[in-house]
Amino acid sequence: MPIDLKTTSIEPLRKTFDHIAEKLGGDKPATRYQEAVWGLQPQLNFHYRPTWDQNHALYDPSRTAIVMQDFDDLVDPRQYYYGTWTIQRGRQQDAQERNFERVEKRDLLAGLDAVWRDRLTRFVLPMRHVAWAGNTNNSAICAYGYGAPITAAAGLHMMDELGVAQYISRIGLVLDENETTLLDVAKDAWMTAPMWQPLRALVERTMVTQDWFELFVAQNFVIDGLLYPLVFDRFDARVVAHGGAAFPMLTEFMVEWHAESARWVDAMLKLAAAESAANRQHLESWLAQWLPAVAGALEPLAVFAFGDTAALHDVTADLRTRAGKLGLGA
Repeated sequence: MPIDLKTTSIEPLRKTFDHIAEKLGGDKPATRYQEAVWGLQPQLNFHYRPTWDQNHALYDPSRTAIVMQDFDDLVDPRQYYYGTWTIQRGRQQDAQERNFERVEKRDLLAGLDAVWRDRLTRFVLPMRHVAWAGNTNNSAICAYGYGAPITAAAGLHMMDELGVAQYISRIGLVLDENETTLLDVAKDAWMTAPMWQPLRALVERTMVTQDWFELFVAQNFVIDGLLYPLVFDRFDARVVAHGGAAFPMLTEFMVEWHAESARWVDAMLKLAAAESAANRQHLESWLAQWLPAVAGALEPLAVFAFGDTAALHDVTADLRTRAGKLGLGA
């Protein structure tokens, strides 16, 4: 018998949640990212003063000198929420695992010059401790920050930093044929080598920085903004030139991740600076404080890795240019 098929279009009574519609300026379709981060910051409940900090409420916008009319404006240009972030990182992890497997299976680092193998051990492997500090600092930003868009992104960034620390540790295992001797050497360098102590002291200083947005600037813009180009770009090229052609395969995630995360970091600074002249003044004062301090702490490391500080001066100039594009003097 004949069957007559018909379609019916059902118009939803509303396209999104009321608080999202208020933010959008009308009942318009919202992205999953917008529904995942907007309006989640507690503003009424749980606003007691904890015993460990009687000067602030548990969720308190005054924990930073940066003032926003609406902290929900600090949106991630990547529009990462848990689902999209895990999909992207899963793909990158699969690619990175294949790189490690290929290098180990074919022993592609066997031709690395012995001097540069030692230099890599003492310069790159201790960076896992710096990355772990980045994990801790972004955990603090996530805990004490205000506004779900930036705290949620900091939580994802926190786990990315831990992933970087783990990948650096795996590089040590690859170089040492799954023994931990080189990792022990790297840890001893981090704890006792004179060239590492300025950076180690500075990292410990960031971990007691009270203003969470200042910490964001110090860790995510300045420290990472200098370290990643210096270590995983300039130094990578030197290793390749001394028999380590396969080494960039082991650092591919770090290069891709830094370029991607820089979009988020830059967007946060640009949005905060555009909010008010007072915000811009705070950001520039923090840059004026942290950029010379970090560059100075990296000088002995640059001399060890490159023989001089030319590469460090280059990446410092690049970071100042990057800040200038955001409307910030550095």
